[in-house]
Amino acid sequence: MPWRTEGAVWSVRLRTTIFWSLLGVTAFNALSSMVSGVALLATGDLGMPATFLETSPFPSFTVPGVILVVVVGGTQAVASALLVVRRESALFWSAVAGFGMLIWIFTEVVFIREASWLQVLYFATGTVQLVLVLALLGIVSWLPRAPLRRPAVPERRPVGSSR
Repeated sequence: MPWRTEGAVWSVRLRTTIFWSLLGVTAFNALSSMVSGVALLATGDLGMPATFLETSPFPSFTVPGVILVVVVGGTQAVASALLVVRRESALFWSAVAGFGMLIWIFTEVVFIREASWLQVLYFATGTVQLVLVLALLGIVSWLPRAPLRRPAVPERRPVGSSR
């Protein structure tokens, strides 16, 4: 039936697009979290007023900078690396990293009591990351779950070989 073949091709293309989108969002989150955390540690405050810390448990921006690099950026980096090598655990780590991003932004807004376009952006990237993970897990009937690894390609043998 030709419609089944077209549906299968469409499904593979959609899964491929979702996979590469997840990798892109995750790599973006990893890189920007780590760079921002390192910049925060290097400058001490990235130009943010000390009043941002008044309602937080932190006396300086050092601990938030370390959390941003190690926890937020680290989980995103682990997820990115696992996606690149197409390990099944990549979806778990991508979900952990996405939730970590949402928790980071939510906590930041609560402590700072202000919001900026960057917080909206990173809350959106964390949300998109989770939606893409759910899509790859096959939560909708029209996009069933499939392994991240591509099937092994059979070894090609020269014509006339005995093996």
